[in-house]
Amino acid sequence: MTLLTVHQDNHPTPATTATGTGTDPATAAGTATRTSTATDPGTRTGTSAKTPVDPTRMPRLTTTVPREYVHRSTLAEVFLTGCEQTGNTHYTLTAQWPRAHTFFTTPDGTHHHPLQAAETIRQTGIYLAHAELGIPLGHHFLMRNLHLTTHPQHLTIGPTPTDLTLTATYTPHHPHTKRPTDFTMHITITRNGHPTATGTGRFTCLTPTTYQRLRHPHTTTPTPDTTPGTAIGTSTAGTQHQPPTPTHPLRTHPPPRHRPHPHPHPHTWQLTPNPHHPILFDHTTDHIPGMVLLEAAHQAATAHTHPTPTTHPTHPTTLHATFHHYTEHHTPTYITTHTTPNNNTDNNQTPTTHITAHQNNTTVFTAQLTTHTPTHTDTTQKSASSR
Repeated sequence: MTLLTVHQDNHPTPATTATGTGTDPATAAGTATRTSTATDPGTRTGTSAKTPVDPTRMPRLTTTVPREYVHRSTLAEVFLTGCEQTGNTHYTLTAQWPRAHTFFTTPDGTHHHPLQAAETIRQTGIYLAHAELGIPLGHHFLMRNLHLTTHPQHLTIGPTPTDLTLTATYTPHHPHTKRPTDFTMHITITRNGHPTATGTGRFTCLTPTTYQRLRHPHTTTPTPDTTPGTAIGTSTAGTQHQPPTPTHPLRTHPPPRHRPHPHPHPHTWQLTPNPHHPILFDHTTDHIPGMVLLEAAHQAATAHTHPTPTTHPTHPTTLHATFHHYTEHHTPTYITTHTTPNNNTDNNQTPTTHITAHQNNTTVFTAQLTTHTPTHTDTTQKSASSR
């Protein structure tokens, strides 16, 4: 729905007279000069042209950053709204999370899902590389690792969209190169002055030629594996795998997703992502995106620590993920988990779950995940601070 229209001046169109002798190279023959012939009580002279509006004096309106700068096809999936450089390697950005995101919301609808912070960090690293560090569009990015800490008490969904402030600092690993094509980004996300999440991620930029040489001969068309098996999936809709009837739902936002059934081997599941998922597969890729692996890690950790149905959602509070190799579409991917106790005195903190994804007996992804079950007090306190 269009809310703003261009203002039309109801005065008669000013007359146009052509001038120019053609003798001055700087003045082309036939150059037009606008001369007003209308009598306007608000204009002192009939020959004054309208003064253009100074853009620097116009109010600053909120928009998203260009979707191309965060490698998203859909504008609705762009969370960043602005950026300002505050030092040689320091930036302050703004972002907004919607109240009812179709994917990054906890099953009970009360909190932003912590993986939305991971996606925001991903977007921040790519955006700064393109917009501030001079990496051309068309380059490809490797995210080698991600370390994330979230604060669930500051992730509750309020009555309005959640406005965020991000501070970002990048550290180049090869500082003497013309462009920082390999760097680590350190990011803090705050909401109304409260720390919401902190994270670091290492990014490597590849030219199209280098990427093509690296990825050849893999196709850019996702080709899901058709080997029968037990699934841990981002969606059962449209996949070639159809897992058995789920024991209970995990995150049930459309398209629906379900917790996996146990594999014949304890704590082992097969990854069966839906290549048509509108969020995780926002655009065509020649490999399984890293966010799919992070979602799979959360599902596997939840299934491991809560093997029976529960009405209390668990929120990842710490995540350490490493992407060792590209995860291919056409090769079966298996997820295994085991847990170790943590020394945290928080009774709502679960043991740390260690997740490994492997293809052809090669480890492609590892993660350590600790979750927290919010209490009523957590939700009440944050609801008050978000108003």
